[in-house]
This record gives sequence, C-alpha cells and structure tokens, in this order.
Amino acid sequence: MGGMAAFIPSRKDAEVNERALARVRDDKLRESRDGFDGTWVAHPDLVGVAREVFEKALAGRANQKERLREEVSVTAGQLLDIRVPGGTVTETGLRNNVNVGLQYLNSWLSGNGAAAIFNLMEDVATAEISRSQLWQWTHNGAVLADGRAATPALYEAIRAEELSKLGGPDTGRLREAAEILDGLVRAEEFVEFLTLPAYRYLE
Repeated sequence: MGGMAAFIPSRKDAEVNERALARVRDDKLRESRDGFDGTWVAHPDLVGVAREVFEKALAGRANQKERLREEVSVTAGQLLDIRVPGGTVTETGLRNNVNVGLQYLNSWLSGNGAAAIFNLMEDVATAEISRSQLWQWTHNGAVLADGRAATPALYEAIRAEELSKLGGPDTGRLREAAEILDGLVRAEEFVEFLTLPAYRYLE
C-alpha cells in the first residue's frame, strides 16, 4: 500500500487544484510503477486520480506481487546516513517550521488532528519534524545559509513575526500554541513527543 500524497485540491482556486492533482498523479504513478497495489489520499477529490492510475497499472490483476524490486539494494550504512548533499539551513526553512508548528498546534488544540496548511494535509508528524529541526538547529550551533547563527534569539524574533502574520496570540488558540512551541524549542533536553506538554492545555 502506498502512502498519502499530502497535496490538497481546492474547489475555489483552479490553479491550486490543477497543481495538486498533477502532483498527486505523479506520486501515484511512481507508487504504481514501484509495485504498490493501492494507496490512500488526503482528500475525497483525489480518489478519482488515484483509482485511475492504479486501475491502469493493475490492468484487472489483484496485485503486483511479481514485482520483487530485486534491483534495489540498500545497506544499513545508507539508512543511517542522513546527510543531504548541498542541503543548507535557511531563514525560509526556519520560518516555515515555526509557522507550521504554530498552525498545527493551534489546530490540534482546537480538536483537529489533521490540518490543511499551505495546501498540504499535515498531521502531528509534520509538527514533530518542524519542532525537532528548530530544537536541533538552536541547540547545536546551526548556521544559516546567509551566515547567521540559528540562535534562540533568532527563533524568538521569527516566532513573534510568524505569530503576528497568523493574526496574533488572540486568534484561536495561537497563544497556547506559541507557549507550547517555545517550551519545546527552549527545553534543555529534547522532549520525546510534542503532545506530552500539549495535553496539559486540553480541557
């Protein structure tokens, strides 16, 4: 079974809709060519695209068990190598992590475990990645592509700006979302799961 393509279509914006459908189609074509028998999607409007791709790939068969992918060979060392050639830490990436962390926590505190953010369907795993990178960067001396250090002070300045862009702390549960994110990023020890401190904010 393939994974979820996170792109969300729009019934109001034709350009966003066209882009989402194209990206989901590409993702499902990749999965079907790799031997997957089916997939799941983040939005009902994507079912037709996924079904079309997999029905064509399966051509009436129940599965693709004959696709053993014997050409794929991965070593333990490759799995442990997390380096990204040419990858850099950027202000854009830092801002995106802050913004997504705030938006997702606001949604989670409001009772929604999955949230459409920047036309992508996000869940707690996305927020975990965002806050983990923020913690790693600010605690391990990461340097941005422009030469600035990813300091706690820089995080706090960007968090204030992103919070303002989202409507400020009195919008929804953003005040609590900011408190949770700040606590996670500032913590001396890496907090195991972001939901652990967040549970204290539930009614």
